[in-house]
Amino acid sequence: MGIFGRKDTDGTTAAAVSPDLAALTGDYALDPAHSTIGFVARHAMVTNVKGKFNDFTGSLHLDGTDPSRSTASIDVKMDSIDTGSADRDGHLKSSDFFRTDEFPTMTFRSTSAEALGGDDYRITGDLSILGVTKQITIDLEFNGAAKDPFGNERVGFEGKAEILRSEWGLTWNAALETGGVLVSDKIKLNFDISAIKNA
Repeated sequence: MGIFGRKDTDGTTAAAVSPDLAALTGDYALDPAHSTIGFVARHAMVTNVKGKFNDFTGSLHLDGTDPSRSTASIDVKMDSIDTGSADRDGHLKSSDFFRTDEFPTMTFRSTSAEALGGDDYRITGDLSILGVTKQITIDLEFNGAAKDPFGNERVGFEGKAEILRSEWGLTWNAALETGGVLVSDKIKLNFDISAIKNA
């Protein structure tokens, strides 16, 4: 079942939607307790370091009858970065990286969404870090919709994207004696999102 509609063979978005899809139309709030916004960076050319942000808010507007009006908005508190190492987290918050005192929030604002077939979708939007805004594309999989035991109507998505951190001015690095650098430029972003429909 699709969220953002499907495309006909001529490339236009189909106007007709299933009753199930139409029922999901509405405004949703991200549930941080059951969602993850994470990232993976290559370290010293030999291993991956994983991290996440523990403090964020977000909203979705799903429009089953006009998919072009579906939107997503996320605000992330950069001081909530968590890689499992207090020293590393402190370095990431410093002037070498995120400068969280000066730029406390990272934001994403979607600009378009499209169906790729089945439960696969793609969202394009503006990611702002360190006062720099660049466009990114997020591939999403719709995980379904359900009503939880507390009466909340939920939808779920998993998403992934890749960015080059240098495009946002995140250029700090250190050379390795064996060649290469300490921190990869390419960063993998991952999203596991549960959102609750507003009453």
